[in-house]
Amino acid sequence: MAAVSPSPPAAASIDRGDSGLQAYARARLAEGDNALGLAVAGYRAALKQDPDRVEIARRSYVQALESGDGALALQSAALLDGAGMLPRDGTLLRIGDALARKDWQAASALTDRMTQEGNFSFLSAIVRSWIAVGQGNYAPPTIDAKDRFASLGQRYLDEHVAYQALNHRDLSAAIPAVRRALVARARDGAALRLTFAAQLAGIGARDEALMLLPADHANFNVARAAILRGRAKEQPFTPAQGYARLLARLAVDISSDPAGRALGLRLARMATFADPLGAEPHIVAARLLVEQDHAGAAVQEAAKVPAKNWFAPLAQAELIDALAASGNLAGALALARQQASVPGAEPERQVRLGRLLAESRDFDGAAAAFRAAQASYEPDKLPWTLLLFEGSALEQGKRWTEAREVLERAARIAPDEPAILNYLGYAQIERRQNVEAALELIKKASALKPDDAAIADSLGWAQFVTGNVAAAVPSLERAALGAPTDATINEHLGDALWTAGRRYEARYAWSAAAINAQGDVAARLAAKSEEGLKPEYAAP
Repeated sequence: MAAVSPSPPAAASIDRGDSGLQAYARARLAEGDNALGLAVAGYRAALKQDPDRVEIARRSYVQALESGDGALALQSAALLDGAGMLPRDGTLLRIGDALARKDWQAASALTDRMTQEGNFSFLSAIVRSWIAVGQGNYAPPTIDAKDRFASLGQRYLDEHVAYQALNHRDLSAAIPAVRRALVARARDGAALRLTFAAQLAGIGARDEALMLLPADHANFNVARAAILRGRAKEQPFTPAQGYARLLARLAVDISSDPAGRALGLRLARMATFADPLGAEPHIVAARLLVEQDHAGAAVQEAAKVPAKNWFAPLAQAELIDALAASGNLAGALALARQQASVPGAEPERQVRLGRLLAESRDFDGAAAAFRAAQASYEPDKLPWTLLLFEGSALEQGKRWTEAREVLERAARIAPDEPAILNYLGYAQIERRQNVEAALELIKKASALKPDDAAIADSLGWAQFVTGNVAAAVPSLERAALGAPTDATINEHLGDALWTAGRRYEARYAWSAAAINAQGDVAARLAAKSEEGLKPEYAAP
């Protein structure tokens, strides 16, 4: 075999003249560089050249799902299935394909298989109900309370009871199910409200639709305007569309655990295959792509929702995050400013803008945005997080007196919140103000959250600053164990070790800190490593 290039090939270099192994090797290199497009092109070429190699099919299956290539995913799944090696989520992929093709017999057989495999059997009752809808035998989904997975299935049940009741214009069954579903799905609340409102408006239930969309929420402006003009003509959900919503919800839930993010992204992509024109699956896929460092693909995914679509404001929020993650901070800021300036802009729009402004080091602008977010709340219902955000921006913007007032207000609202106690305490330790009182704040934060590396660092540094080096060293060692690449923690540990007489270990800690340090911090660490700890080299 010819030598493999050490860098990902241009797309044109993966051609029909390559052997399957050459294309596979190149695809693996591209995958290692997180180049989804190049990787999937390589796997597609490799699979074409060597369709019987299971390893190629396995990698192309995963990469096709992550990149959104439905045809390649199905091709790879068929090959893996023939070899008896199809992953359990592959059954979900094939069910979606059968529903989209209206092959109810195949969908039913695959659902039986999903039930037998066990992993996703809690979805069976809902999937079977959609197959019945396709066959013209409407029967609302029900879940046996004695089933060992009943509680999992119940989480998704009401949404689909509502969709199917709306398909049959049965408002008496739909409305209670809509309300229960909205209570259960707080994270997806805005998207779910829009979806239900579209279905309600489509059957002429205009007042019920508008009740789901508060007039003072900018996310609902496009939808409300369309409903009020009588332009809502949503069609009943098809089985494939209902199934797509089921997978999208499951993707969100699974991805809430970092260990499930890879599977969550695959499920979101399957949802987009089942309903390629639906906005919700693309929005979820964009969000999960950002979480898995595929920001460029996330930009493309979020952009698939048209600007005049009811869901466009939600898609634009994901687009802002994707643009920022891809390095286009200017583009993200421009869109965030536009979203935040709309009448009725939700607090989360101001928070998103504030975070981007802070990232661009416009701390005054960030603080103003966080204050704007607070304006939507009654004083006694103000979330402490917004005060923490504002206080952080003010502190970073060197407006410490104002910052302290805001942070102390946050601490009065949430006196047992470790994040506030830690920030307020550490900020004072850095400035060598009220060090004993600040140490007590950090001790309380540590007691409330003992496994947090950042808080352990604050505690150790506060102990060091107050002269208790013997206590500081184990606290900082615990912090470094929890965050071994953190430059600040390792510098603090080095300073404490040097003071404790453990100078070889101190230099080792400073060297570890220097790996990720920049600017003045890097220069200070270099000086300490060479000359040892001097007063002018001490960490702040």
